[in-house]
Amino acid sequence: MIFYKRLSPFYNLAFFYFVISFLLRIVLFFHPITQSSFTLLESLKIFSLGLISDFFVFVLMSVFLWLYLVFISNIKYDKPYGYIILASFVALFLYIASGKSIFDEYGGALPRIVLIFLGIKTALFALFLYSPKWRDKIRFWMFAFVVFLYVVVILQNGLSEYFFWNEFGVKYNFIAVNYLIYTNEVIGNIMQSYPVIPLFSALFLGSGIVTYFILKRSANFIKEIPNLNEKIKFSALYAVLFVISLVAIPMFAKTENSKNVFVNELQSNGLYKFYLAFENNKLDYLKFYKTLPNRQSFANLREQFPGISGENTIRSITEDSLENHKNVVLITIESYSADFMKSYGNKQNITPFLDSLAQKSLQFTNLYAAGNRTVRGLEAVTLCLPPTAGESVVKRDDNKNKFSTGAVFKQKGYNVKFMYGGDAFFDNMQDFYSGNGYDIIDKSSFSPEEITFSNVWGVCDEDMYNKAIKVMNAEAKENKPFFNHIMTVSNHRPFTYPNNKIDIPGDIKSREGGVKYTDFALRRFFEMASKQPWFQNTVFVIVADHCASSAGKTQLPLDKYRIPAFIYTPNKKPSQYNQLMSQIDLMPTLFGLLHFDYESKFFGQDVFKTDYKPRAFIATYQDLGLIKDNVLTILSPKQVVKQYTLKVRPTEGVAPEFQILYDEIPLKAERTDLVNDAISFYQSASYLLKEKRYQFEGLKAKNKKLYANIR
Repeated sequence: MIFYKRLSPFYNLAFFYFVISFLLRIVLFFHPITQSSFTLLESLKIFSLGLISDFFVFVLMSVFLWLYLVFISNIKYDKPYGYIILASFVALFLYIASGKSIFDEYGGALPRIVLIFLGIKTALFALFLYSPKWRDKIRFWMFAFVVFLYVVVILQNGLSEYFFWNEFGVKYNFIAVNYLIYTNEVIGNIMQSYPVIPLFSALFLGSGIVTYFILKRSANFIKEIPNLNEKIKFSALYAVLFVISLVAIPMFAKTENSKNVFVNELQSNGLYKFYLAFENNKLDYLKFYKTLPNRQSFANLREQFPGISGENTIRSITEDSLENHKNVVLITIESYSADFMKSYGNKQNITPFLDSLAQKSLQFTNLYAAGNRTVRGLEAVTLCLPPTAGESVVKRDDNKNKFSTGAVFKQKGYNVKFMYGGDAFFDNMQDFYSGNGYDIIDKSSFSPEEITFSNVWGVCDEDMYNKAIKVMNAEAKENKPFFNHIMTVSNHRPFTYPNNKIDIPGDIKSREGGVKYTDFALRRFFEMASKQPWFQNTVFVIVADHCASSAGKTQLPLDKYRIPAFIYTPNKKPSQYNQLMSQIDLMPTLFGLLHFDYESKFFGQDVFKTDYKPRAFIATYQDLGLIKDNVLTILSPKQVVKQYTLKVRPTEGVAPEFQILYDEIPLKAERTDLVNDAISFYQSASYLLKEKRYQFEGLKAKNKKLYANIR
């Protein structure tokens, strides 16, 4: 047989993979979320370099196919080899089944997985050995199954990349890695958000049809099993391609260097992007980013924090009025972009309550979320520090006993709770908040009669607010002020909520419906709260955790980080603060309004203080941005620094303080002072976390018993 025909399983599957990748790029190229137009050169780069990258990725993907095919033979079933091999399999199976194998030292599910695999392998080998007349048929169906698995994986990955792009406007990134960890919520979300049965039915049907045609072109490999010489030839060829691919894939990834982020994303291979995200979930700032000497970094911070000294951010916050120990309710709203609100230009009337509440509150009109994930928003309002590279502190192993807003409230004698309508295990919230002195109220705290509606993310917001009212009524009887942090869930895909609550049915799964129901539930909460005896003595802080989408034409599109934020105090005169500020400033500003005296480590500041210099932090898990002096400075791995002048792109009929669209124009001459500011903030925050200097016990607390209470 001609040698190239021996490679038919590889090149037929490769052709199918290239077709799916090409079609996927076409679909994403014209997808509505791809907010960009492309030049001819950019288009050629996307499809040509993308195809080459796909080829090398497929070579690596084929390693399991190669391992399977290279061991297909009849010789191993001849006497006495077959009996020796079978005896070896049986002995190995018994060894692992004994519970004293090397795999048992690793614990978990590994011993069971190995035992099942070896059991199947042993049974199949015995079947092949003792039933030679069935050998060819069984081998053919096993070969068909392997091909079918590859086809399913290729098609399923194409669908996954499409839906991920549909949600985030990028190929796989750090979020996709997180999704593998929290499979229950994510699979449940998929089940409730998409027509899963039709999708998977079509997936398996399509895979079966494709497998049939590939088998017609590749079955000769099974019918005429290659001899040893042929196996050595194609193994040598595969080994060479494998080594070349290991070098070529990262090399081609370096060509993803366009100023247009969509060009880079469309050119990239999703599987390799997933691998990179998995590898880079922990980023050491000092290794990957541009740095300054530590002493200089903290010296620069003293311009922002005049009271600090040495390599820390410790400073005394003092007020000239008596402390006001009002109750505080902090509500972080899931995925709530500023442009959902009427004042920012939305004409759909989907936030009528928040629109009205804004007119009665202290409204922060120019506030930016720290990141584009819930854990970043929680980190921002809880730890009040810039979003450091890699995973959020919430999800890190070293996430306990930090200097937090809860710690400050504990110092002041407050009861401190975190309330979440879902399972607080998700995103490591349980570990983080309990490890920082918060009591946890989550779905597990609800009795069956307290749940009127739930989806995969948890109970609906109304149920959470009903529970919160009960908890706060009980707390009010303890004669202690309370601080309760509520995290909402309803404005999240699949956007399901109780029917007959708003004019958008809860079962049509629309983003607008999720937003409007969230607003409706918030209205109901305030209606209930206003009837409670503790209401007049309570301050309500409402802020989004992040925007609904992070996709944009630029690395850090500003409109995808602009979020609404209010502080509502009953019978307090409404006002606006229009200066630039960060999500990390919200709680320190609240402490200032309550006239708290405390020793602070926060990077967040009271924006009403005279020494506050307007700036904001926005980031992905690896691109770290500082907005200051109308310039966006971005720090990226490999010591890359980019700067853009921000020019407002006015939206007609929207007041100047609510304009959110900006053109990011590359800066012609570097603003070194702003680069150093960005480095100083992010480097010092990373340093303090790494060296465990952002712990609560690091403070010179006046009363050590207070810290004991937090723990």
